[in-house]
Formats: sequence, C-alpha cells, structure tokens
Amino acid sequence: MSDHLFDAPKIPAIPVVGEDKSYPVGRIFCVGRNYAAHAAEMGNEVDRTAPFYFTKSPSAAEQSGATTPYPPGTQNYHYEMELVVAIGAPAFNVTAEMAWDAVYAYGCGLDMTRRDLQIAEREKKRPWDLGKDVEQSAILAPLTKAIDIGTIGAQKIQLELNGELKQNAMLSDMIWKVNEIISHLSGFYHLRPGDLIMTGTPAGVGPVVEGDRIDGTITGLSPISLTIGIAE
Repeated sequence: MSDHLFDAPKIPAIPVVGEDKSYPVGRIFCVGRNYAAHAAEMGNEVDRTAPFYFTKSPSAAEQSGATTPYPPGTQNYHYEMELVVAIGAPAFNVTAEMAWDAVYAYGCGLDMTRRDLQIAEREKKRPWDLGKDVEQSAILAPLTKAIDIGTIGAQKIQLELNGELKQNAMLSDMIWKVNEIISHLSGFYHLRPGDLIMTGTPAGVGPVVEGDRIDGTITGLSPISLTIGIAE
C-alpha cells in the first residue's frame, strides 16, 4: 500500500542504443545562446564570460517519434535542435578535464519553445518558464554511449521542417564545449546520473504549425523526429 495521497508521476526514460534498460530522466538543464549565429538571429550578443542556463521539468520529456499537441497560450511555437548530454557519474566542482568522466551518453534533442512568451518575459526581465518549461517540449532521441562517439566537435547538427533544411551547423560551433559546460554547472549543482544537459541550438530556428513534421540529425547519433498535432 502506498504512503502517497495519489499515484506518483511516472519517471520518464530514454532508450539507450545497445542496452535493454533505459536511462531514467532526472533534471533537464538547458544552455542558452551557445551558438553565436543563433544569438545574433535572436537579436542578442554572446556573453563569453560564462554559460547561462534555464531548466525544463522532467515531465517535459517526450520520446522521439511522438505526435504532441500544439501547446496552449502561444501563437509562435519554435523548434530548436540540440545535442543532449546524459550524465552517468556524480560530478561536483569538477575541472574541465575531469568533466569528461561524468558523460555517459549523447543524444539528439528538441527544445520546443513558446517563443512569443519567452520574448515577452525576457523583455520584462522575468524568468522564461512559460516560454521554455512546456509540457512535452523536451523531445529526446535514443542515447548513444559516449565511448561509441569519441570526441565531440566534428559532428554535423541539422534539422529539417517538412523536408526543408532549416538548421545546419557543426558541434564545433558551440561557444561552450561539453566539458566546459559540465565543469561550470557542477560548481552550482551536484550533478548525478539521470541529469540531462541540452547544449543549445544553432541558427535557423523558426515556427511550426499543426501538422508539421520535424526531423533532426547529429552525425553518429540516432535521429530525432516530432509531429505537431492539433491544439488541445
């Protein structure tokens, strides 16, 4: 018999290539403005002093291949294709060199965004939660173990909307590299297995409408797809 007043939410999990067991999702950290061209297209300058973050709730996680409804409260819902880093070992106050030891796997991810609400809150100097922490907005493809990928940088990251190429960059274009992000973030949080880091999106973001199909790829990783369903 449960001690809870109601059934606890199911823990979201992501398949892992070559594994029978999945990777349970804990926290989802997201890096903002980590590609200079994307910062420029959004009218922002790049802050190279340190990375900055926002978060998505674990309940935002949804697996690749899903059809998710166009969310309420927005007239400008955007795609953002990203590299996802899955933490596999505890990391707290680690150096950039030590940070690699905390990486378990990589995957493709979509950071879906209520852009109109994000911009409106940003202009008022308010948090971005309404724009970013959206139900079913962290789309996650199956993970590939880091040992099977090797050095991050030379991989291409791309996104197509209804078959038309919209985002096309290299992971080497990231301002803050994977190990630098982990090192910096570990100065504020006790990172642990289950934590995901969405590392930012390249230029070319844009809106979607009901019925749109998104397909994304990063060299060497499982592709990602999403269909935008009817608004609820």
